[in-house]
Amino acid sequence: MTITPRAPASPAPAPPAPAPALPSAPPARRPLLARLDGPADLRALPHHALGQLATEIRDFLVAKVCATGGHLGVNLGVVELTLALHRVFDSPRDVLLFDTGHQTYVHKLLTGRQAGFDRLRQPGGLSGYPARTESAHDWIESSHASTALSYADGLAKALGLRGETGRRVVAVIGDGALTGGLAWEGLNNLAASAHAGPVVIVLNDNGRSYAPTVGGLARHLGRLRGHGPDAGAAGPAPTTETLFEHLGFTYLGPVDGHDTRTVEAALRHARSLAGPVLVHCVTAKGKGYAPAEADEADRMHGIGTLDPATGRPPAAVRSKKSWTSVFAAEITALAARHPDLVAVTAAMLRPVGLHRFAEAFPGRVFDCGIAEQHALCSAAGLAMGGLHPVVCLYATFLNRAFDQLLMDVALHRLPVTLVLDRAGVTGPDGASHHGMWDTTLLSAVPGIRLAAPRDPATLRELLREAVEYADGPTALRFPKATAGPDVRALGAMDGIDILRRSPHRPLDVLLVGAGVMAGPCLEAAAALERDGHGVTVVDPRWTHPVHDALPGMAARHRLAVTVEDTLAEGGIGSALRAACADRHITTPVRVLGLPRAFLTHGERPDLLARAGLDAQGITHAVTQSLTPRAAP
Repeated sequence: MTITPRAPASPAPAPPAPAPALPSAPPARRPLLARLDGPADLRALPHHALGQLATEIRDFLVAKVCATGGHLGVNLGVVELTLALHRVFDSPRDVLLFDTGHQTYVHKLLTGRQAGFDRLRQPGGLSGYPARTESAHDWIESSHASTALSYADGLAKALGLRGETGRRVVAVIGDGALTGGLAWEGLNNLAASAHAGPVVIVLNDNGRSYAPTVGGLARHLGRLRGHGPDAGAAGPAPTTETLFEHLGFTYLGPVDGHDTRTVEAALRHARSLAGPVLVHCVTAKGKGYAPAEADEADRMHGIGTLDPATGRPPAAVRSKKSWTSVFAAEITALAARHPDLVAVTAAMLRPVGLHRFAEAFPGRVFDCGIAEQHALCSAAGLAMGGLHPVVCLYATFLNRAFDQLLMDVALHRLPVTLVLDRAGVTGPDGASHHGMWDTTLLSAVPGIRLAAPRDPATLRELLREAVEYADGPTALRFPKATAGPDVRALGAMDGIDILRRSPHRPLDVLLVGAGVMAGPCLEAAAALERDGHGVTVVDPRWTHPVHDALPGMAARHRLAVTVEDTLAEGGIGSALRAACADRHITTPVRVLGLPRAFLTHGERPDLLARAGLDAQGITHAVTQSLTPRAAP
């Protein structure tokens, strides 16, 4: 065998010359916001870094709030102001109070709660307001306006009496909240209190609550700014004594609330003074986000989910008809037919649907500022003068004006109509905004008539009936929800709408659905019929006082069940039970409503289901309550 010798291997090529070394890229720097675990980290930052931090905070807020919904515009406007507050004062040793609490998103970011914004206002997630259970930095759960100055007065007195003289109390209040009467009660006492320790009031003046701030105070602040009432930049220092100085405060300002260095200097000066001080900061609501800055209505005060690039909600959301929009159209149509009809609102012209009315009849709408007590008492005067005022409030804010409703409206049997938007469970805003107390309060008012529409058609009917009623006050309540299709009645009996009657079945169950609860009652009736029960579903339309015919209807059934999205105590169920007892009617009355508790934030359908106010819960309650039929 011939072996062919292997050719000698070629010499290995010389290795290439090493490439010149490139400078290594610096490690990516973490965003400033991500490096902050608390106020101490913020105070360690140099001043030149604060502009970048403010930009990061605004970008963060736009991304997170557009994804979950919440209060956007007002928080964009307080970024630099909140940075300065936490750099000058030592929270929680120094007490920071925010009025109202919807302007605390930046405060939450700076106090270690950044991760919680992915579930902002969602079940189990971060509250949209200060929450004492979330952080020691949150002193008050302040989501109703005009309260912080009174809190500050009490806390300052307490710290002084306890000898804790090294601590400061700081109350941040918007110019809109300063239109509320309670705020002036607080100012009056803070200015005169001999026991109060150092108190600093920071007036966040953006010229707005929801809409532009109204009244003499707005004009005064405009003069102090050196510009018109809606100006956004700080003007020259006032040359005449201010209203606040007349009350006894040291006044500092106006200062540019978007210049952190300037705000810090003013706050440090205020901190060094012994008596009560007011620092006037001028800010721009919605600052730094073009869609908010361009929103003339309310600078994107409160939003649902949005596309952050456009600032617009999804098309499916825009196409839904709200209860407020149905009311807005009908009240404007009624005003055209009733020249004595006027409207009153408390700083919420657009949120309660009065903007159309105001455009059509500008001289017949009165915005009182955040002053529900004044709104009701002024409405009493309007009614005494021969007009029919319609006072439009969120249901939760009626709480603030109960005395005026009772003693100034009802005592005089005046024809004032209350329209209570956001009644019942509202959802993401939580305990302070659920409109669940109104029915119980109203049921205690002599002579008042309360209506709860089940659909847009009955809202129109009931509103017409209310404004034509002249023998005392009336009220309508409807939820924060999409207004569904109309639910036609099979007929009416003594003014009560009959929505369903099981054919060829015994009279087992009377379901009384108050307002929008008629829908789940109808669903429950279908389920109960499949189980062999005979069901009658009625809508009383006017829930208080109880219609004379309703106890008689209950008497003809083995069980009566009332369903309402308000407190179980004090609603139509309690009234029906009492009426049956008065007439010796033995039919048991089962009352389904909301528990006497402060309900957390969450989605409205989920919270209603948890309270047993969905079709499944109603069906279960009826099944558990029905006694077996007697044998033939």
